[in-house]
Amino acid sequence: MTRRDFSRTTGSAAVITAATTLRAQQKADSQETLRIGLVGCGGRGTGAAAQALGAEYNGKLVAMADVDAGQIERSISSLAQKFPDRVDVKPDKQFIGLDAYQKLIDCGVDVVLLASPPGFRPMHLMAAVDAGKHIFAEKPMAVDTIGYHLAMAAVNKAKEKKINIVAGFCWRYSPSRTEAFSRVLGGDIGKVTSVYATYHTGPVKPMPPASARTPEMSDVEWQVRNWYNFSWLSGDSLVEQAVHSVDKICWAMGDKPPQSCIGTGGRQIPAEGGNIFDHFHAAYEWENGLICNMASRQIKGCQGNNQDIIRGEKGVLVIGKGGAPFIDGEKRWRFRGEEKNMYDIEHEALFNAIRKGEVINDGDRMMLSTLVGIMGREAAYTGQLITWQQMLDCKQDLAPDTLKWGDSFEPTPMPLPGVTKFVL
Repeated sequence: MTRRDFSRTTGSAAVITAATTLRAQQKADSQETLRIGLVGCGGRGTGAAAQALGAEYNGKLVAMADVDAGQIERSISSLAQKFPDRVDVKPDKQFIGLDAYQKLIDCGVDVVLLASPPGFRPMHLMAAVDAGKHIFAEKPMAVDTIGYHLAMAAVNKAKEKKINIVAGFCWRYSPSRTEAFSRVLGGDIGKVTSVYATYHTGPVKPMPPASARTPEMSDVEWQVRNWYNFSWLSGDSLVEQAVHSVDKICWAMGDKPPQSCIGTGGRQIPAEGGNIFDHFHAAYEWENGLICNMASRQIKGCQGNNQDIIRGEKGVLVIGKGGAPFIDGEKRWRFRGEEKNMYDIEHEALFNAIRKGEVINDGDRMMLSTLVGIMGREAAYTGQLITWQQMLDCKQDLAPDTLKWGDSFEPTPMPLPGVTKFVL
């Protein structure tokens, strides 16, 4: 079932859930070796695999999937240096192609790490849940609303099947951020009155010149190899990178959706090909007129700043300035604990739950933050005020799921605020 098929089916979530046999969560015996599969073997995927192996004392990486055989080879080489006895990916478990994820899921793994470009995440997430696999899913979980609804259905099915889903919104596992936000939600700064978050950095994966494309390279191959620069694959910088800051805004607001959003953005640095902005500003409005501002930029030579300022009636929480998070106000506080690696902690949480027969499902909050990120992008793309209900009703689908490696495909053009339309 493709994302489009899913969106057309009446009562899709109920139909899919009913058609799947529920799987009771079983405690993994301490002697049982957990077989791990990695989908997407780039830098982030290789990092996720290293963190999974570091967290799980009796786990082996046994399968890998990517569109590029060289990427798999490099990932294996890197991981084997650190885990020589626990990287055992035989040639017949190295799957290549856009359908490689399904072959990996079907090959007998217990845990799947999803780290491919996020445009593929909804289909990969649903396939892994259908097969009863425990999941680590890198953020974001979708790039458009059609994908959001499929991924959300997968989350709900995972709850019924008692499958673990840990999200790559890593700050939720940071000891300092966890304590800071517990204090905010516990009332230490009083009622929150505003949030200002920034994600100002340089370009992540600059688009190469068109001359770098070989004559035999198809549209799909060219775009996948330069996935960050195409919204159907990355979701754009606000959704792919700055969504971490969006997630912290949602965290401060008690993981409730905003009522509306107005945004601006554009492309300052010329690029041959690609259709993403290099700067955004999104102003989200919650109930009672509370405004949360999200500003992101990926332009070389500008001041870098990754900061969150959460103001309340009795104080302010500052994250990202001067080291540890701190509160200035009636209840002054600074984090004094041990700041452990949040990437390690999220994988430790996943594998500890599997070993204990417990269930972690980050699904509701990871999907909320994903859609709030998409909302800010669409407000900037269109130049229109977008409501939360409009986002839920939106039928945006940036690319078909049926694309093949050698296909021709023209993505949506560079957005023009005031011209680009919101899809209902």
